[in-house]
Amino acid sequence: MGGPGVRCDWKGKSESRVIAGLSPAHYKTLIAVLERAGFIFHRQRGDHLIYTKPGLIRPPVIPAYHEVPVFIIKNLLRTAGISREQYLELVQNL
Repeated sequence: MGGPGVRCDWKGKSESRVIAGLSPAHYKTLIAVLERAGFIFHRQRGDHLIYTKPGLIRPPVIPAYHEVPVFIIKNLLRTAGISREQYLELVQNL
């Protein structure tokens, strides 16, 4: 279980490896994670759900996909100010 990632070894060459813990997720799982982190549903436009939390400049937008790709999850976490460790803990406690 995990998503693709890239690491750089001491010689500066890149090689692929699996990043533990992050894998594609259903959009309802991401909704539950954001709500547990204190976000509230603001509005929906098409198949995109917009959540807000006081103090954030840009709201996280969750696409209503059966399987949200890892790169979108990483962007959501960055936008929401949630670390990878916090995300994994929130997912584990669902």
